[in-house]
Amino acid sequence: MDKKKVIILGSGPNRIGQGVEFDYACVHCVFALKEEGYEAIMVNCNPETVSTDYDTSDKLFFEPIILEDVLNIIQAENPVGVVVQFGGQTPLKLAVPLQNEGVNILGTSPESIDIAEDRERFRDLIIKLGLKQPESGIARSKEEAIDIATKIGYPVLVRPSYVLGGRAMRLVYDTSELLQYIEEAVLVSEDKPLLIDRFLENAVELDVDAVSDGEDVLVGAVMEHIEEAGIHSGDSATSIPPYSLDDEIVYKVKEQTRKLAKALNVKGLMNVQYAVKDGEIYIIEVNPRASRTVPFVSKSIGYPLAKIATKVIVGKKLRDIIPEVFEIEKTHPASDFWDTSVRRFSIKEVVFPWNRFPEVDPILGPEMKSTGEVMGIDEDFGLAFWKAQAGTGSLLPESGNVFISVADKDKPKIIEIARQLIELGFTIFATKGTHQFLKENSINSTLVNKLSEERPNIVDRIRNSEVSLIINTPSGKRERSDAYYIRRAAVAHKVPYFTTIRGAYAAVEAIKSYRQKGIEVKALQEIF
Repeated sequence: MDKKKVIILGSGPNRIGQGVEFDYACVHCVFALKEEGYEAIMVNCNPETVSTDYDTSDKLFFEPIILEDVLNIIQAENPVGVVVQFGGQTPLKLAVPLQNEGVNILGTSPESIDIAEDRERFRDLIIKLGLKQPESGIARSKEEAIDIATKIGYPVLVRPSYVLGGRAMRLVYDTSELLQYIEEAVLVSEDKPLLIDRFLENAVELDVDAVSDGEDVLVGAVMEHIEEAGIHSGDSATSIPPYSLDDEIVYKVKEQTRKLAKALNVKGLMNVQYAVKDGEIYIIEVNPRASRTVPFVSKSIGYPLAKIATKVIVGKKLRDIIPEVFEIEKTHPASDFWDTSVRRFSIKEVVFPWNRFPEVDPILGPEMKSTGEVMGIDEDFGLAFWKAQAGTGSLLPESGNVFISVADKDKPKIIEIARQLIELGFTIFATKGTHQFLKENSINSTLVNKLSEERPNIVDRIRNSEVSLIINTPSGKRERSDAYYIRRAAVAHKVPYFTTIRGAYAAVEAIKSYRQKGIEVKALQEIF
């Protein structure tokens, strides 16, 4: 008997923002379809992926993920439907055009996808549900962009619509920077509007991956970004469960996720990004598709989310696929797949290609730059973070000199970090401004010279292996200052460095835990 056919659209070529994480989801989708008795037809054009291996799918079309080629394949194969939610933004953009051609899109409907992707329609939905969003506006001209940014108040996040990986996204601090961005990076027009959001300074950002069958919604995990809001989610280290938020807030986030999934009638996977500021929860965006965190969440909770989502897409119910999850009496704040007895942290840390690009400033921002990721697991947050750092090749020091140079806005927050480092036996190096500030707060530090001052300066000290850790936060402006050369020297000489205060806190916590307990290695089979 001929099997029913399903076409899965892959993610296309690897590039920053769209990597092998989506291929993981596509491969699990293929496996699930085979288990359910379908003929799985993969469409992708990347020889570097597992989905294009000859023995993964039943049939492989090595074609670009563009409308014309996909329609030709659909005409030849006559499938019962097409899956667009596992390959990232590339296939998702084809959902509406394919439906307009009469193609059956399996899972979440193109209408729901469009509501989530269209800023104005999404804002209406958020208001209707009684949820909160940062103030935002949509500009279709240069003048409109200036008006909106002035009304919202600087700093603002600006970006073109329908982008992945935060491409061309920027945090701007005043009108001159906004104009420079519009002239250099983007074309603003009726067809290509510019999205402008209020930037929530010092907010904690959260990522949530959930799966829904249209009736039940299960939250795979609530993840807390270790870096502040404003750093692209793909570039931030991430913790499951959240390590700095009250359980009450995390439960509320799960509740809001369920509301959104039901309102959008999600069938399959969904990712939501939140920011928490002063106890208020703001929704940043919703993606009704697999996100790049799906492999990390699946490995953390011990359930293959993409596989479960595929079975939902072809008509099964969550209660039939994973009945044991619905039997958990009291779920963990961070995951519906755990009960409250689970005591472990999973930390995702990202890998950057800085050593391949000697001129690029290794600073984190709203545009994604990472090309890989690693994971550390431990019952202790600090040790999980230490393991994740070690996985990236960045071993945190146990002793030595720590160079601290932070922006004025971060100076009050550095006091506690500096005190803890001194208690751990480190010596603090600081340039004039930070040195003076630490002195005023009764913290001893050694004054080191800036690049413009006499030798040996701070870069010389890094080159001479006198510095074992660097904490250097950017001042906001984009010029090539001392900080740029310090960060480049850190990369060149493999000195661990942190460009955010929250990252520095996590590093101190990791060093402390490593000193007290040391590392214990466990087999994954002991954990799951």
